Amino acid sequence: MAANVRYDDVEAGTSIGAQRYPISRLSLVKYCGASGDFNVIHWNERIAKQAGLPDVIAHGMLTMAEAIRLVTEWAGDPAAVVEYGVRFAKPVVVPDDDRGVEVEVAGTVTEKLDDKRVAIELTAHVGDVEVLSAASAVVQLS
Repeated sequence: MAANVRYDDVEAGTSIGAQRYPISRLSLVKYCGASGDFNVIHWNERIAKQAGLPDVIAHGMLTMAEAIRLVTEWAGDPAAVVEYGVRFAKPVVVPDDDRGVEVEVAGTVTEKLDDKRVAIELTAHVGDVEVLSAASAVVQLS
């Protein structure tokens, strides 16, 4: 875990970096077990295609969780996130191979707020496809 970021060390426009988070079919199976969400579109290609999807897709909440990892790793404390929200733009299609996909997440401080909090805007893509939109978080800094 990184050292806590200090409020005085950031400004609006500060990049919090970028990271790639892999999601494979194995990740989906593990998430099914951990979350209790066994919806067949997350593990059965035939059913996913019958539902009009191109293939098996990642759970939206798994995608959302991978995106906020960038913020918690930057802040050094998962409890520092006091608000978080996204809109799901496109599903994360996970091919049946050994690689899966990578969700590319980047973040920028957009505003310094009161009480040593900052607003952060996130982007999340798989290749050129935006998978999360309006992704933002508020983080309490030291």
